[in-house]
Amino acid sequence: MRKYFILAAFVLLGGLALAQQLAEESFVINVEVPVRVFKGNRFIDDLTIADFEITEDGRPQKLEAVYYVKKRSVERRDELKRFVPQTNRNFYLFFEISEYTAKLGQALEGFIHDVIMPGDILTIVTPMKTYRLKARAFEIRSRDEISEQVKSLLRRDAGIGNSEYNNIIADLEDLSRAMIEAMSKQLNAQNDFVLETITVMEYKDTSIDELLTRYTQTLKRLEQLRAMDEQQLLNFAQVLKTDPGQKYVYLFYEREFIPRIDPKILTVYSEMYQDRPDILQSFSDVFGFYRRESSFNVARLREAYADASIAIHFLLIAKPPKTTPGLQYKEQSDDIFSTFQEMTQATGGFSEASQNPVQLMKDAVEASESYYLLYYTPRPYQKDGKFHAISVKVKGKDYRIAHRQGYYAN
Repeated sequence: MRKYFILAAFVLLGGLALAQQLAEESFVINVEVPVRVFKGNRFIDDLTIADFEITEDGRPQKLEAVYYVKKRSVERRDELKRFVPQTNRNFYLFFEISEYTAKLGQALEGFIHDVIMPGDILTIVTPMKTYRLKARAFEIRSRDEISEQVKSLLRRDAGIGNSEYNNIIADLEDLSRAMIEAMSKQLNAQNDFVLETITVMEYKDTSIDELLTRYTQTLKRLEQLRAMDEQQLLNFAQVLKTDPGQKYVYLFYEREFIPRIDPKILTVYSEMYQDRPDILQSFSDVFGFYRRESSFNVARLREAYADASIAIHFLLIAKPPKTTPGLQYKEQSDDIFSTFQEMTQATGGFSEASQNPVQLMKDAVEASESYYLLYYTPRPYQKDGKFHAISVKVKGKDYRIAHRQGYYAN
């Protein structure tokens, strides 16, 4: 959103010809809305200014210009008023992953070879560090060399940055197996209940009570490790808002699975201890950690990222769960997934889940490289600091339309 400030107004005061000049601020606000229009998965590239309808807070607005952009090139202009679209590109690649894979490497290769262009800004965020591609990188090194360096950094950082996370998951697996072994001994002795026993030497002869306590403490460590700070997310939106041009976030997020004991085993075991409220409470504490709900103010995040005029592409790497006798690997990504899905929709971005990161990257790039830039001057405009909702339609068509969903009038 651009602001043009015009200082105006001379006011004559007085009965004795005393004049005082007062400056009053007025605003001309031009709102830019990147828009992508699809029929199925096919981008519609032949629309004009006459085809679009735009409203702000439900009030129709007059479009002043529409530009069709492909990559960084303005392919077509449809203007009632002339604007100068900024089509330079800022890319942010985030990798929230627990391990590096060859497919991730291929996704990076494809992006560096086929997408990024000299003049684009590329920032890569790994589990350890943030890197920015130098402005003259393509003059210094070949794309193959840049690709190999980036893959090497991601491989190293994924291994180092997630070592604690992976160790916690391994601890949960060992504790779960140890609890199964301890339970099987008691259940077999009392109910002729047959379970496969897997000896975990670290926890040999540890009581069920102690194992449950350690399991709960380990789950707490996991929750603390994976916690995201809402204020940091809001601050990042403010940083992005100041970047000129078109801004894209590609967030690769790996599905999380937490190892836990088969509920059928827990049910049988808990029935044996109806007279032990302490043990039943331990079970209750464990199940409480299994229930994850988003702790974020999702509406606030949606508005902040829509206001920043950035497209978030949420790419979920849908790796399959492990299989271990007596254990279940329950997906625990729902809270993060639901939050970023909302943010994706609010910014006009793309979301998809697949086991193949190469396809995820390809689909996200295809969904974002062609777009329209719509410009309008809000009527009426009030500098009230509130969020104003934008809606875009194509007249007489039932197309799928992706766009930022509003801005703050501040």
